[in-house]
Amino acid sequence: MAISTDQVRSVIDCYQAAAQANHNTPGRVGNIVNLSAATAEECMVTGDLHGHGPNFEAICRVADLARFPRRHLVLQEVCHGGPTFDNGGCKSFRVLEQVARLKSEYPARVHFLLSNHELAELTDYPILKAKRMLNLSFRLGLQEEYGDAADQVREAFCQFIGSCPLAVRLASGAFVCHSLPEHLDRHSFDRTVFDRPYEPEDLCEHGAVFDLVWGRDHRPDNAHAFAGLVGAKLLVHGHEPCREGYGTPNDTQLIVDCCGEIACYVMLPVDRPITHAEAITRVARLPSLAE
Repeated sequence: MAISTDQVRSVIDCYQAAAQANHNTPGRVGNIVNLSAATAEECMVTGDLHGHGPNFEAICRVADLARFPRRHLVLQEVCHGGPTFDNGGCKSFRVLEQVARLKSEYPARVHFLLSNHELAELTDYPILKAKRMLNLSFRLGLQEEYGDAADQVREAFCQFIGSCPLAVRLASGAFVCHSLPEHLDRHSFDRTVFDRPYEPEDLCEHGAVFDLVWGRDHRPDNAHAFAGLVGAKLLVHGHEPCREGYGTPNDTQLIVDCCGEIACYVMLPVDRPITHAEAITRVARLPSLAE
């Protein structure tokens, strides 16, 4: 095993603490974290990271949570991608560990959304990309790092992932979640999944959570239907790769992406209403660590 028993225990303890922090997050009702003007002034929303450690470090630097006690941070999708071991094993679990530590350090102000690649790890749902089985690569990475303790670590991070919220709702009218279900303007969606504990069928293909985090229907009618369903004026997502670091597929959605060389975030006010047009002006490029 590459690391010591004490280090393994520290990682497991961190995941367990982060899972408990998820359950106890102030403002969490069901699977939505509600931010009000009483608890937050602004919220920094970031996009998919996919193992990009330098961009995660840059996010932490920009967020500067120690200096801004009324700032919240939303993170999403860190699994699968980034550097690999010589055996092809994915190292993105290291960023997941950093996210868990950050959640433990700032339990009320860091919010890690349940996303499709984390869901795939939780449910063993296979993802094939660029002729690579991402789940297998992730397991190889865990095995390389933790040896015989890999299964224990995996069990702990699955507890953390399974405790993550689906969305963050801002009093300003923004609703932040990883993506949105498809064809909502034509078909129903089980909205109760936002209000109750996850059921196993929610997480499987065609289940409510699965449909929420895997959907890529950015038609205006679909976005308007989802915004109406959740009572939002602005939808902020990840999930979709964006060459410029962000995208605006319609007048309701804003998408941010943090896994490339050009990575963007948006700083949203919590204490006053915000429009889609203003949100676009608040998108900023994430600085490189050299800047």
